Amino acid sequence: MARSIDPHRRDAILDAAHSVFASKGYAATGIADLAREVGIGHGTVYRYFENKRAVADALFDRALTRVADVIAAETPDGTNDLVAYRAQVQRIGHRLFELFTEDPALARLLFHDLGTVDPPLRQRLADALDLFADYTAAYLTNGVAKGFLRAGLDVEITARLINSMIFEAAAKISDAADPDPLRDRLVHAVTTLMFDGVTAR
Repeated sequence: MARSIDPHRRDAILDAAHSVFASKGYAATGIADLAREVGIGHGTVYRYFENKRAVADALFDRALTRVADVIAAETPDGTNDLVAYRAQVQRIGHRLFELFTEDPALARLLFHDLGTVDPPLRQRLADALDLFADYTAAYLTNGVAKGFLRAGLDVEITARLINSMIFEAAAKISDAADPDPLRDRLVHAVTTLMFDGVTAR
């Protein structure tokens, strides 16, 4: 009779991987390290995951879902003027940077460690970044359609540039000794750059 799989044990293994991959790096971590972190035999890990690469896949999925949940908390067509859109951007920025402040390992794992494991995971990261860019482009398209963003805006490229700023900021937060003040500065800087530019008025 096959033993049942405990979803809490699976989550505990992923929690351990999140911690150990972030501190040691994916390449330097073995299944025994994950088992030691959870306090189980390494054979037990294989009941839940075929190998370390399967752990990386599951951890990558979980990390992407956490970011996507924050982004999807707002609706792209939910604003009708520039003031409301600016407030929406600030809300998204605060939620995202709060996520990375609370879990500094998340950005390192997603964009630097797991996202570079091998070509299939690099492609999955690229696909996810494309999806996030499409979502940001939908916000910009809404602004153009409603007339509070300029006509002719290249929403596809602009969306990628905005996301690049956000994810670079997330990486800075993940490396900061005291991320709280940096988080607020980054939200302000990204929002100001998007809406006001850098020229003197």
